[in-house]
Amino acid sequence: MYIRAVKTERLDQPQDLCAFIDKFLPLLKEKTIVAITSKVVSICEGRTVSKSSVSKEELVKQEADVIIPNPEATDDRIILTYKNHLLIPSAGIDESNGNGQYILYPKEPFQSVRKIWEHLRQKHDLKDVGVLMTDSRTTPLRWGVTGVALAWQGFEPTASYIGKPDLFGQPLRVTKINAADALAVSAVFSMGESSECTPLALITEAPHVVFDDKNHNAEELCIDPKEDLYRPLLKPLIGGEG
Repeated sequence: MYIRAVKTERLDQPQDLCAFIDKFLPLLKEKTIVAITSKVVSICEGRTVSKSSVSKEELVKQEADVIIPNPEATDDRIILTYKNHLLIPSAGIDESNGNGQYILYPKEPFQSVRKIWEHLRQKHDLKDVGVLMTDSRTTPLRWGVTGVALAWQGFEPTASYIGKPDLFGQPLRVTKINAADALAVSAVFSMGESSECTPLALITEAPHVVFDDKNHNAEELCIDPKEDLYRPLLKPLIGGEG
């Protein structure tokens, strides 16, 4: 698998999303996956709020699907929330590289990537191409951030190994590869987290990826909190059930 981050100009004003992407992408070849940070999509779509107009705490309350209570928190600037089927700090609201603006998540991430996908497919005359919207997130019990997939189009987000034999011929019972998040981790690592100005990445020759043209949605990767392995830690999402 090969990943190449793509440098762009600095972006701080709403503009046509596909036109912005076209300025910097080379001619794409079949089976390329174009990764794009959610921040670029949000800025292009005008999903920003002036920091002088509202407190971040109030904005988080407006944007979060669920706020996870933490009476032992020592830093009230970071709030754990549930947003777009993800456990994510501060409902995904970001201040970095915002030039005095809070940057929110795109309003409809899957509609946004579908629009990009349709545009790239037509412009580059491709049958198989993928689009992946990424963000950064933390992992429990680990320092640092890694990438996560917010939305995808043009490929299946998982690859099932259920029923396939292991090295000793025993069929696997539950194993699935989360291709979307795995690709997001790789792309975000390549793009960087600060002043690199590389919010796009091209992924080629990715293994385990099945390209398609169907409409995708977040539920494809979602586990009901009541069925999740981490259910004991997710009581705020399942009504306090044990």
